[in-house]
Amino acid sequence: MSEQVTVVSPEPMRPGNPLLSWGAELRATLVLAWPLVIAQLAQNALTTTDVIMTGWLGPQYLAAGTLASTFLMPFLVGGFGIVGAVAPLVAQARGARDIKAVRRVVRQGMWAAIVISTLLVPLLWQVGAIFTALGQDPDATRLAEGYIHTAVWMLYPAMGMVALRSLLSAFDSTRIILVITVVGVVFNAGVNYLLIFGHFGFPRLELRGSAVATVLTNLLMFAAMLGFVLTHRRFRRFHILIRFWKPDWVRFRQIFAIGTPIGLTVLAEVSLFTAAALLMGLLGTNEVAAHAVALQTASMAFMVPLGLGIAATVRVGIAYGRRDPEGVRKAGWTGLALGVGFMIMTCVLILSLGPQIAALFLDPRVPANANALGLAATYLVVAGIFQIADGAQVVAAHALRGLSDTKIPMITAIVGYWLIGLPIGYWLGFVVGWRGVGIWIGLASGLLAVAIVLVIRFALRERLGLMRMAS
Repeated sequence: MSEQVTVVSPEPMRPGNPLLSWGAELRATLVLAWPLVIAQLAQNALTTTDVIMTGWLGPQYLAAGTLASTFLMPFLVGGFGIVGAVAPLVAQARGARDIKAVRRVVRQGMWAAIVISTLLVPLLWQVGAIFTALGQDPDATRLAEGYIHTAVWMLYPAMGMVALRSLLSAFDSTRIILVITVVGVVFNAGVNYLLIFGHFGFPRLELRGSAVATVLTNLLMFAAMLGFVLTHRRFRRFHILIRFWKPDWVRFRQIFAIGTPIGLTVLAEVSLFTAAALLMGLLGTNEVAAHAVALQTASMAFMVPLGLGIAATVRVGIAYGRRDPEGVRKAGWTGLALGVGFMIMTCVLILSLGPQIAALFLDPRVPANANALGLAATYLVVAGIFQIADGAQVVAAHALRGLSDTKIPMITAIVGYWLIGLPIGYWLGFVVGWRGVGIWIGLASGLLAVAIVLVIRFALRERLGLMRMAS
């Protein structure tokens, strides 16, 4: 007999006694968020390591690796978004003290990870034909295809980790996420060094070596995280693998109902940057290499508000599950204040040290890198300016996810990124003639539009009826 979930008519959340002061909420958010923030930075360091080491091979390899990763990333993070519905659902179950729901949600999150990965593998396998049809450079296409055909197998462990990480985050066990991620970064760097360049007798696989390292790293991290969940006394009581193959279609559909808009929201943003990379590919290899430098720098800074956003989802979700509107208010605004505050600092830092940052990725002593370095420094100016909007939109989106509000943010993202950001970028880049700078201004415009709408939506959450829930 399948497990049943009882759903009753929505009723308003009952105002309760505020459980935490603003200072206590700030401390609770920071305690939950700091390992997530560092883990997100470490996770991004996996990609940064790949970018830096492939950059040492030369701009052609860096350009090919950028095209490959930007093609893979929308599908990857879209799947992450769907499976990521586990986080607010588990947080809400914790707030409501519904322990059975925790097991059901995590188990079906693992199912979703397997289904999504299986659907994506054959699609991603067509990368060579897709890049050829889009007019990308034949040499870059060949290298990118070799990378994707190996890296695609990281989907299964990477998706599975999202479900496990959501469980750990919802129960404040974020330090183990940090430890496993840091171990993964070190492991990835070592395998990259061995396989990209062929050191210590290993084969020199160049760009494909980076893909092999990515797959092995994700397998190691998934195995470590699963082992922790199955053996730690706090989590083994959930028995997430018992009757694993037993369907729970209600929870499975619930994950896709909430997670699909999340996935499409993230996909809209990431695919905007993919489209920007493809547009850069039409301008030349130096533009793509410079875009990679600016994008990786912005992505590294983005990991901090992303970690804060994940914490906001958990804190808002727990308050929502226990029907505490004051707790929702404090959790959401605390996350937003921390995220925007940090991005103000990164804005100043990137604007001040743009050329020095670019030199970390491309050797300034090599004359052939001069053009790409100059372009990267210019793109970093725009990237620095849009940091504040980027931080606001990601934390606001995650706070709304804690309320299971995902559909309107999805529409906002699609409109903001694809009907505002991309057209502006194309017009400024190719019609006005600002080239790569115009494309980056378009990216900034889309992020700003989405940030404004999502922050206002969270501010008006009670008036918009977002504080009603089914239990």
